[in-house]
Amino acid sequence: MKPLVFLLFVVLQCITTNAQERLLTRNGSISFYSKAPLENIEANTQTAVSVLDRKTGQIEFSVLIKSFTFEKALMQEHFNEDYLESDKFPKSTFKGHIADLNKVSFDKDGQYTVPVSGELTMHGQSRTLTTLATFTILKGAAQADAQFDVALSDYNITIPSLAKDKVSKTVKIALHLKYEAQTQP
Repeated sequence: MKPLVFLLFVVLQCITTNAQERLLTRNGSISFYSKAPLENIEANTQTAVSVLDRKTGQIEFSVLIKSFTFEKALMQEHFNEDYLESDKFPKSTFKGHIADLNKVSFDKDGQYTVPVSGELTMHGQSRTLTTLATFTILKGAAQADAQFDVALSDYNITIPSLAKDKVSKTVKIALHLKYEAQTQP
């Protein structure tokens, strides 16, 4: 009986350890900003989903395009219908990894700024993206922050001719992801 109890303990410990290696958020914040001559364009969402594997450094996030909210409803409508075509391309994803994982200690409080590289997919197009991300570890909790610029043309996002002189050709994207330990293996 004792060997069976011991085996059960070891299996449960492995499952718990594996689950603790993955961090998850379902309410990540992603915002974007574009300076424009007539009116700046900005929107945000608090519904990005992201998983971070502390052991391998793999990081992924996904966001529904329609979840972005704008101050003006008309901007939101144009964004979804004319620019991102969110019915046709409903989400944006990133799949990548922390390039210098050995420079991040998930078990020690502090801030760690490291390169993150991967594939950003948006509007049906995928491009390699490398940017710096800051991982903040505090009492076992982790958060990630990053900013990067995206050229609309890289993702085949066309600006209607009437708006060509009113809309910037690049967009600044900012991410803020607060992770929790995943409870399921």
